[in-house]
Amino acid sequence: MTDEQFLNTHNASILLSAANKSHYPKDDLPEVALAGRSNVGKSSFINTLLGRKNLARTSSKPGKTQLLNFYNIDDKLRFVDVPGYGYAKVSKSERAKWGKMIEEYLVTRDNLRVVVSLVDMRHAPTADDIQMYEFLKYYEIPVIMVATKADKIPRGKWNKQESLIKKAFNFEHDDYFIVFSSQTRQGYDQAWDTILECL
Repeated sequence: MTDEQFLNTHNASILLSAANKSHYPKDDLPEVALAGRSNVGKSSFINTLLGRKNLARTSSKPGKTQLLNFYNIDDKLRFVDVPGYGYAKVSKSERAKWGKMIEEYLVTRDNLRVVVSLVDMRHAPTADDIQMYEFLKYYEIPVIMVATKADKIPRGKWNKQESLIKKAFNFEHDDYFIVFSSQTRQGYDQAWDTILECL
């Protein structure tokens, strides 16, 4: 089943921003959370998947998303954009607050079906990336790993980068790995197919 048959991805809007549980939508729509380092291309990933230019605000200033942003997609599914982690210019107390907010959502939210964990394909994963992956494995939350910015590396080096990233994560074979570019739409179909499979 393609996403087009099941979902009208153009019928998407930002629903609300939440700081804690009391603000979450009260229904049983399935949710897909998007997690990644500040500046990894989360907003671009959301916009590409939804065929929109500026639904998710891309910012040259990392650390811009400071709440959980819930996006309604065709009243059938929600994307939940969680604050980017690992941004150095944010105070320790602010980072701790975000960490608590992300953890509360990931651990307690019954609607959550899968987490799309985004990493920059050009670089080895950071300690924060690895910590996030280990956290998801610990709580047995399904994960789809998306390596962004693939257009910035020659195609001949993709396999090498993928192996390097998987090795750093001690990546489990059952988990999904998608090479993605919001510029070329590489990985678009695979990303949708995988997300829908996890619902």
